[in-house]
Amino acid sequence: MAAGSRLLLLFLLPWLVTASHSPPGCKIRITSKGLDLVKQEGLRFVEQELQNITVSDLHGKEGQFHYNISQVKVMDLQLALSDLHFQPQQHLVFNINNASISLRFRRQLLYWFFYDIGSVNASADGVHIHTVLQLAKDEAGRLKISNITCNASIARMHAGFSGTLRKVYEFLSTFIVTGMRFLLSQQICPSLEHASLVLLNSVLDTVPVRNYVDEHIGIDYSLLRDPAVSTDTLDLDFKGMFFPRVRENQELENHAVEPVIKETERMVYVAFSEYFFDSAMHSYFQAGVLAIELQGEKVPKDLEVLLRATFFGTIFMLSPTVDAPLRLVLQVSAPPRCIIKPSGTSVSVSAFLNISLVPPGHPAVQLSSMAMETKLSARVYLQGKALRVQLDLRRFRIYSKQSALESLALFSLQAPLKTLLQLTIMPIINERTKKGVQIPLPEGMDFTKEVVTNHAGFLTVGADLHFSKELREVIEKYRPVPTATARPSSEPTAPSVEAPQL
Repeated sequence: MAAGSRLLLLFLLPWLVTASHSPPGCKIRITSKGLDLVKQEGLRFVEQELQNITVSDLHGKEGQFHYNISQVKVMDLQLALSDLHFQPQQHLVFNINNASISLRFRRQLLYWFFYDIGSVNASADGVHIHTVLQLAKDEAGRLKISNITCNASIARMHAGFSGTLRKVYEFLSTFIVTGMRFLLSQQICPSLEHASLVLLNSVLDTVPVRNYVDEHIGIDYSLLRDPAVSTDTLDLDFKGMFFPRVRENQELENHAVEPVIKETERMVYVAFSEYFFDSAMHSYFQAGVLAIELQGEKVPKDLEVLLRATFFGTIFMLSPTVDAPLRLVLQVSAPPRCIIKPSGTSVSVSAFLNISLVPPGHPAVQLSSMAMETKLSARVYLQGKALRVQLDLRRFRIYSKQSALESLALFSLQAPLKTLLQLTIMPIINERTKKGVQIPLPEGMDFTKEVVTNHAGFLTVGADLHFSKELREVIEKYRPVPTATARPSSEPTAPSVEAPQL
């Protein structure tokens, strides 16, 4: 019995491993070069946070001397030696070495009947800060800083006293400086912890997870698993699945090739599998919007004349409705399929074309119903944070669903119908797709110098990054309200003016 159970487990193990590792439809890799850019912006943010450190008042008594140090303010920071790097398996490490912090505080001294008040300039030198950020996927499938460990130390501190009781302050400087160094070092890590777990996470909240793309479909960019961090890269696996808004909980199984990113030369790489594009076309098909109707004056005149000549016998028998307007209805019959090869990207479409007469006040009379097989070439490109697709007709074939003899009769319509698709239908389709769909990046960060590369079953976009907004600007825009507890939501959000649409 035990042997049988072990044998069954051996058979089920490959299936269990496959089931637990869902292939991503979209994958993003951030390299060390991209991290260097993040470090530059992050260092400015850290400087701003440390300048806002609040240090408690320091007061005490030594013999007949009563002293009070208050209104401590950071005046300047020198963070020349800093480093941000990846640490396997889920961490980012941020180090600041040999930094200096200039301070100013208010002094008060009472010695018997002598009272002294004034300002003191001080400096903390040899400041070392070591922080480790743990990255993880939260319940909503969003990237978060889940934990932070921090250590801060100050090697030495100097305060320059002046005034009538300068000698007295120099006598008390050991107590004052030691106390100030302790208080300052104790405030560095809490400040950075708040900056990471609250403020930086508010920036990560701007990454789209489940968004409505337009009135018909939405996109699910939830993370499938925790980020994978190596010494040189950070990889994020996103679901990358579109869904019809009429069936938001519908899941399309992913059988496509998993994207593989091997390059590290650019700052960031984004990979999309065939599943990403197939789910978009499947969602539009489920939404019932892959149909176009042309009637009356919308039918090109040359094509109308040819159609009336082709179906002259049938139309003549329908007198007195001979002069009734024509109606062409192009309806996709199955979800289109995307094929990505190193040589290019194409889309296969199967459709029906129904040609009818529409006499006023009478039911439509069908003249013909033909099947169409088309192959479109697709040019995928990135602009800003919007992934866009430009389609062009490559191959086109029509045939009758009734008989081979009727297919021969329709041969004369092959060229004019192809012209109709190229000049009338394709511009309508490209107008709908030119807005694109947003890539999951935080607000204020955009792509530049994009290069698209095709592979077998997926494509990659290599690009550099730049900040279109300062980190502080985005944080202030989305700074959490203290009285309200913000919780991440997995519910789709409506498309905003800034969010590109597909």
